[in-house]
Amino acid sequence: MSYDDVEIEDMEWSDELQAYTYPCPCGDLFQITRDELRTGEEIARCPSCSLYITVIYNAEDFQEQMSTIQKDSTGIPVVV
Repeated sequence: MSYDDVEIEDMEWSDELQAYTYPCPCGDLFQITRDELRTGEEIARCPSCSLYITVIYNAEDFQEQMSTIQKDSTGIPVVV
């Protein structure tokens, strides 16, 4: 069972972790990446304990972002 249900708007984006984060009671952070959200994942896990939360978000918001990513001539993904 999920520790809590959390709206994506209540989470913070971490450039360092490249993930959305939310404080865990253990002192660490629940984490979920944009790639995980794009694939429909809704569980953010804490790397330091066994707790996890369910992230409430609109999957279409993250699928639309995929359409703005293209590859340059060397095959490296770039955001357009």
